[in-house]
Amino acid sequence: MKTAGYLFRKWFVTAALAVLVGVVAVAGQAFAATPLVDVAWVKANAGKPGVVMVDARAQVDYLRGHIPGAVHTDYEKSGWRVKVDGVPGMLPPDTGKLAKLIGDLGIDNATHVVVIAPGNNSTDMGVATRIYWTFKVLGHDNVSILNGGMHAYLAEVDKQGKPLNPLDKGAPKVEPKTFKVSLRKEMLPTRDDVKAAMDKGVVLVDNRPSDQYLGVNRTPVAAANGTIPHALNMPQGWLTENGGGTFRSKEEIAKLYKAAGVPTSGKQISFCNTGHWASVGWFASSEILGNKDVELYDGSMADWTHAKMPVEVKIQAK
Repeated sequence: MKTAGYLFRKWFVTAALAVLVGVVAVAGQAFAATPLVDVAWVKANAGKPGVVMVDARAQVDYLRGHIPGAVHTDYEKSGWRVKVDGVPGMLPPDTGKLAKLIGDLGIDNATHVVVIAPGNNSTDMGVATRIYWTFKVLGHDNVSILNGGMHAYLAEVDKQGKPLNPLDKGAPKVEPKTFKVSLRKEMLPTRDDVKAAMDKGVVLVDNRPSDQYLGVNRTPVAAANGTIPHALNMPQGWLTENGGGTFRSKEEIAKLYKAAGVPTSGKQISFCNTGHWASVGWFASSEILGNKDVELYDGSMADWTHAKMPVEVKIQAK
């Protein structure tokens, strides 16, 4: 016959195990690398071991006030993108330099990286999505983006308009770590790959504004007006709320894709001028809608028109 003491000990062990499992589960959830995290998540996890917040705003803004423990990187100058054969904004061919850049931020292959963009509009959210895409290309899946960027973090204020969320000033001391690259070449379609995809009828998605897609206007980096023949248009500004820094829900984005005639599944390639806006489209398609068959054409129209590849001009204008 089992004594009361035996039954109590059995109950105690069972309860303790349940608590331990719950703690592990919560910890697992806290460090799960979902594509998007919110301000509450950032406040709960900032400064925790294994989590590095990467602030990609202008340095002067970072130094004035940033999320406690966040490190700074310069999207334009630190080496995330370089000019290759006359084409700007490309992924550096020497991934060893990228590995050092990342390691110097205190990031190794076990780190959960959270990218912080300014968050003022969809274009500057492209800073976060492009860096996010770069981590994925380098084989690092443990990466997230603060939805709404620093704009969302600073939006919580008291009656006097002062930020409620904690801020640090200056730059913290960072202990460099070793980051090893496992390059995913399949995520880097070349110009020839895009041409072959175009010939096969693969869906090509132009994430530029409609005026550039139609051929009415172009930026200086594109050598010709127009788009890649047969491409569909999904302006990246549609993908965030009122063109701001907060991504729309999966359901809303799916409706917009339907309205634009762009499939939400199946093989497709996103592009823009230099792969910046296209990273916003790629992120919405791959990470929010879950279409893992979408790729990003890094060189985009800068590379395409530089090589005098065919273009389609839908509206002739001067």
